[in-house]
Amino acid sequence: MKKTVLMLFVGLLSVGIYAQETATAKIKFKSETIDYGEIAKGSDGVRVFEFTNTGDAPLVITNVKSSCGCTIPKKPDAPILPGETGEIQVKYDTKRVGPIRKAITVTSNSDTPTKVLKIKGTVKPDDAK
Repeated sequence: MKKTVLMLFVGLLSVGIYAQETATAKIKFKSETIDYGEIAKGSDGVRVFEFTNTGDAPLVITNVKSSCGCTIPKKPDAPILPGETGEIQVKYDTKRVGPIRKAITVTSNSDTPTKVLKIKGTVKPDDAK
């Protein structure tokens, strides 16, 4: 009888652990590239990457970092529940004239734990028309 109870307990424990492992967060971005186009020097450099958690577990974004100090990303603080949307805000320093080609690396508990987003465009000088 003890062996039967022990086997039943081990079996239920295994099923419980397996069920927890199958729940996965999945991040799906509306777009993985933002094109600023041609923008004037000193104009608003804030843009937003929108995403949805298409998985069945809460999505936690643990880190968002840029390829340079001229781009400041901001991640959501709270977990994104399954089916909900969130956003990663990116602010580019538009006082820097010239082409924009930067990468933003997003780290999360998603089934693809690292995702690279891109921004591109050109900042024109004040006298450009």
